Amino acid sequence: MRGMPMTTALPNEILQEVHDALERNAFHHVDELLTELHPAEIATVLESLPNRQRDIVWESDSIDESEVLAYLNDAVRVDLIQDMDAEEVAAATEQMDADDAVDLLQDLPEGVIAEVLQAVDEQQRDRFTQILFYPEDSAGGLMNIDALTVRADLTLKIVMRYLRLKKELPEKTDVLMVVDRNNYYQGTLSLTDILTHEPAKTVAQVMQTTLEPVLVTESTQEVARVFEQRDLLSAPVVDENGLLLGRITIDDVVDVIRETADHVMMGRAGLDEEEDMFAPILSTTKQRAIWLGINLGTAFLAAWVIGLFSNALEQIVALAVLMPIVASMGGIAGSQTLTVVIRGMALGQVSATNAPWLLRKEIAVGILNGCLWALVVAGLAVLWFKSWSLGIIIGSALLINLFFAALAGMLIPLLLKRLSIDPALAGGVILTTVTDVIGFAAFLGLATLFLLNA
Repeated sequence: MRGMPMTTALPNEILQEVHDALERNAFHHVDELLTELHPAEIATVLESLPNRQRDIVWESDSIDESEVLAYLNDAVRVDLIQDMDAEEVAAATEQMDADDAVDLLQDLPEGVIAEVLQAVDEQQRDRFTQILFYPEDSAGGLMNIDALTVRADLTLKIVMRYLRLKKELPEKTDVLMVVDRNNYYQGTLSLTDILTHEPAKTVAQVMQTTLEPVLVTESTQEVARVFEQRDLLSAPVVDENGLLLGRITIDDVVDVIRETADHVMMGRAGLDEEEDMFAPILSTTKQRAIWLGINLGTAFLAAWVIGLFSNALEQIVALAVLMPIVASMGGIAGSQTLTVVIRGMALGQVSATNAPWLLRKEIAVGILNGCLWALVVAGLAVLWFKSWSLGIIIGSALLINLFFAALAGMLIPLLLKRLSIDPALAGGVILTTVTDVIGFAAFLGLATLFLLNA
């Protein structure tokens, strides 16, 4: 299970009670509260505390570090484990699933990863290394290597005996993976089928061959899409030759979906989805300053366009009053298209095949909405300033801006993806710049052309 922010809902009164106990230095009461909580809830408590109180809670004997670390978001996890030595980190990974442990290791500097790998036993080291070999955002980085395998020529009676000897199955095991003698994937055998069919039947007679395995290099977004479309609880992971490497379970996919949603939401503001709310002031300031600087540059660009028409603004004050309407409407319309396209790209629904059709559709929507709201805004402008010319100009500018907003909202994410730039992170600021510049230029340009030069 991959760490992510606010992993589970927790009643505010519990958080308040923990906070009050820490303020009173009632550490014994804090321990009592923690013993009643699930590790995911403890992770939420830790993420909801300022650094000083977080460190105190982390030192509590009521916390099983190996369990809680798996639920923490990356920023908080890094903050807590940076003071742990390699042996402590290694000990914390012993009781963790391999994919959880690897998520933890990937947050560490390269040198520390090497130290931790040396501190764990050889079997653990081999398990971690197999997953560390793959990128974090791939199926290989998401998988666990604890899949149970059986051969197709075995009888169900032998399989049941094998499972009893295991005594404990890996968590969230719903199927066994059927492989040949060289460990190449052949199909799946569900636990339900083992229990409901005659013990004398062979695995080959009962197993399912319809479940296509996930390629180890597949992206996590594609894995999530496959799970959603096929209602899977788990899926086998294979290499390009069909060799079984491990499995992915639904809990890991839910984390991917949550992380993707958080990334889109936080990315619109230029923030990291794993940002620690209680990080030190200077580090938070540094992270946010970069994005503010980028936005400042785009704001100056829009201001420069306005400055080109300063003469018109000086002579016709109404332009300054109405100007924000054109830019704001374009920004909203463009954001609607941008959001739809980014979501479609994340779900694999937008491709080179259907992009032209979608572009035509969004432009048509932009034109129709532009005509509708151009009439409304033009009418209001005429009633407000008693000028038909001004009404026609702002209506025309609004229509132009909504057309280009739809065009930009569709093309920007496609272009950014082609350039290997995250559309969720950069798309919003580029779109805002485009709609501001075009909106101001269209409105003030038309006003200069038809009002001042008339």
